[in-house]
Amino acid sequence: MGLDKYGIAKRIAQEVKSGYYVNLGIGIPTLVANYIPPEKQVILQSENGLLGMGPFPEKGEEDPDMINAGKQTITALKGAALFDSAESFAMIRSGKINLTILGAMEVSDTGDIANWKIPGKMVKGMGGAMDLVASANNIIVAMQHKSKEGESKLLHACTLPLTGIKCVKKIVTDLAVLEVMQEGGFKLVERAPGVSVEEIKLATEGRLWVPEQVPEMVL
Repeated sequence: MGLDKYGIAKRIAQEVKSGYYVNLGIGIPTLVANYIPPEKQVILQSENGLLGMGPFPEKGEEDPDMINAGKQTITALKGAALFDSAESFAMIRSGKINLTILGAMEVSDTGDIANWKIPGKMVKGMGGAMDLVASANNIIVAMQHKSKEGESKLLHACTLPLTGIKCVKKIVTDLAVLEVMQEGGFKLVERAPGVSVEEIKLATEGRLWVPEQVPEMVL
């Protein structure tokens, strides 16, 4: 039981508020664009140089020149602006982005994030993640609760090289919604449909605070 990647994206879309400028990271976060209701006035920013990103195109309507930072074909909304990478990162570093949504390999219970070094694989670099986590007003992580090997990815301390320190505010996984408490530790906010509190406890290595009542997600 639990959410698939589309369910995670759909739940995160509920966190996006009207008036927000939002950056979507590679992977699950890019799917969030498909679940933001049209009545919400949200501007999506892609770090490779697009402000006003729309949902993925319909089959047959893809434009190979219109891609996001993950090299997926996307659409641009009316009024969208295109610019170079330097200007894009000037927006990010100056704090113009209200919310960053990105994936992670590990998150610690103090809000540290490790999301650029993939164990056992060659990587070209950390991309724009370090700029994003250092500059955004709010950071939400979209991730699987456990690794393919069944190990928890919500830890007391990250084991992989860090992308940012004490920056993550909220995490949405296939099992739960959790907040990082100011004093340290994860607070269980919601359960995924069909998932028990006990399952979440067993899947979480870091410190976990569980209130008396934990509602089930409404998607």
